[in-house]
Amino acid sequence: MELQFKIQHLRFEVILCCFVLFVPSMLLSQDVDKNYLLGQFDESKDSRFVKLGDDFARGSAQGKYLRKEAYEAFLKMASAANEDGITLFIISATRNFEAQKTIWENKWEGRTLVEGQNLTEVTDLEKRAKLILLYSSMPGTSRHHWGTDVDLNSLENSYFDSGEGLKIYQWLTTHAANFGFCQPYTSKAAGRTGYEEEKWHWSYWPLSKKLLSDYVNSVRYSDIKGFEGSKTAKSINAIGKYVQGIGCK
Repeated sequence: MELQFKIQHLRFEVILCCFVLFVPSMLLSQDVDKNYLLGQFDESKDSRFVKLGDDFARGSAQGKYLRKEAYEAFLKMASAANEDGITLFIISATRNFEAQKTIWENKWEGRTLVEGQNLTEVTDLEKRAKLILLYSSMPGTSRHHWGTDVDLNSLENSYFDSGEGLKIYQWLTTHAANFGFCQPYTSKAAGRTGYEEEKWHWSYWPLSKKLLSDYVNSVRYSDIKGFEGSKTAKSINAIGKYVQGIGCK
């Protein structure tokens, strides 16, 4: 009888331990909106997003949106930069799944050249995907889905190597962190994997850090679908090498 009681007590302790360990993680996973992480939503109808003011948006960013916290931080940063004679403006902001799909498939199907090349001539599909991934994300894997990341002033690294562009980049590398921004795609000289360096791309880390963690913990390769070339995502390690291949710490 005593032995049976001890066994039942042990079983209870095991069940209680499992409950303590797994229920919090279950609750946490319920808080994660996978569709949001994958860009499967309309930011113009999402109350967490605000529309960019025309004073700070140029080109394709006009009429676009950012997460409210990220935009407010950017405005403070732009104001501080202006006091130092530096003008910051956004040329790309939130891009949901459909917007990223258009960019990706235009390159995949040869409507947009990549490094001067029509990629329909590249029959090795993994190689074709990797060429696009030099500077463009697969739909469902882009940080621009989250409304935390912005492209500033120019989409050419060379612009930031001299003259006004160099002054802007030096100001950002010195001061952006004070406003919560970091450069995700830094030089790959130190071993960072994934996309090439993008001196124009800056992320609002107080939000994007958690979203990256949520993404890695909840998104699976079976979720990355609905576009040409999606089947290459797993074989080229798109999550491990590209989504996680960032310089922000």
